[in-house]
Order: sequence, then C-alpha cells, then structure tokens
Amino acid sequence: MQARGDASGEWITNKILVVDDDVELCELVQQYLGSQGFHVDAVHDGTAGVMEALSNAYDLVILDVMLPGIRGFEALRQIRAKSAVPVVMLTAHGEDVDRIVGLEIGADDYMPKPFNPRELAARIHAVLRRTAGTTRDGKTQSVIALGDIRLDMLSRTSYQKDRQVELTSAEFELLTQFLKAPGQVLAREDLVKNALGRELEPSDRSLDVHISNLRRKLGFAEDGAERIRAIRNVGYVYVVASPSP
Repeated sequence: MQARGDASGEWITNKILVVDDDVELCELVQQYLGSQGFHVDAVHDGTAGVMEALSNAYDLVILDVMLPGIRGFEALRQIRAKSAVPVVMLTAHGEDVDRIVGLEIGADDYMPKPFNPRELAARIHAVLRRTAGTTRDGKTQSVIALGDIRLDMLSRTSYQKDRQVELTSAEFELLTQFLKAPGQVLAREDLVKNALGRELEPSDRSLDVHISNLRRKLGFAEDGAERIRAIRNVGYVYVVASPSP
C-alpha cells in the first residue's frame, strides 16, 4: 500500500515523516522506503517534528523516543492533542516501558532499535491498512453499531451515544473486530494478526495496552458492566448485555 486514491480517482504516493536525530538512520529509512514507493521527509528534533506532523501533509509519522528539543513522548502528546495521524514510535531495544508508555499516549505501533528496514516497512503497511477505510475483502462497509457504540467505517470515527470517541487506528481496528463478533471469545493471536497486522510475539504487551486504552475511552456499558472482558490464557470477549426479562 504505497498509494491512495483521491476524490478524482488519481493515485497519490503515501507520505511518511521520520523524526529522529540520527541523520544516518534517517537516510537509510528514506532510501529503503523510497525504494518501496513512499515519499519520505525527515526532521531531527521534536519541536520541528510536531510542526511537520500537524501540517496534514503526511499519512504516517515515525517518531523516535529520544529527541533533542522535546522528547518523543511529549511530541506524541502534542500531536495527539490535535491530530489522529498514525504514529509508529522508535524505542531503544529492550525498553518495554518506553513501548508501553508510547502506546498509552496514543502511538499506533512501535519498533525497537536497531531494526530491519523491511520489518519497519511491514509495520507501516499494516498501520496504513488499518486507516484505509475498507474491510479486508475490499468492500466498503459504512456503519457498524452495537448498543450505544457506533463506528463509521468510511470516516473512521467512533461514537458512544452522541459522544465522539477519539481512537487510534489500532484501537479502532480492535473495536471493529469486537463489534463484528460480540459475545465471542477472540484469541490473542487472532486479534494481533487481524487488528494489528502482525504475528503475536512472546511477552508482547501491546495488545493489552491498546485494549486498556479502549476500555478507558469507551467507559462502562449502559448496564454498568465492563465492555471487554479478558479470558485468561485465551484472549478477550466483547460482552453482550443479557436482555431484560
């Protein structure tokens, strides 16, 4: 998915912004992603990264945690305050805390450094597929609704009653999976594969963080019960309220 269609039907190259003070790494990413059909720009400090990310010129932002000016986490907070542009965080290898914090703030995915450019490209493809506004069979589905929750698949907006709920692409895709299978237990492996676009890795807590964020943003169900219940050693289920007698 290196291109998207505009209103006239013409194809436009996806634009990626890399925010990292490692100039050599930025050049490597630009070269590799450029060979994959992406247009890639790079800036090297957090303040400039926020300004560029909020320019509405990019389809996805790759954001390093360690940055001069303002750190990546603060940059992500400022971006999320005004934009839902997909963000992939770059974290130090083995720093699980950084990954969890980034996801809690609103990152769509993360990549530990050092990384294989091919794997980064695969993560980007997965995130862009989640924001494409179509179902996996290629057919457009306009609205999915269950109880007081409604998803507009074309605009990728979500509502709890009349309140719009700001979700990241990962949270939106997870909620889509749940609403398509209410009351059914969905395995962790299937949720990661179908919603996050990758295989479940050992000790990967990203799914749990995304679902924790989703619970917090949606609140309790109309009957006061939790919406998403964990099934130990299996996965999660979107709880369907029992009909009133």
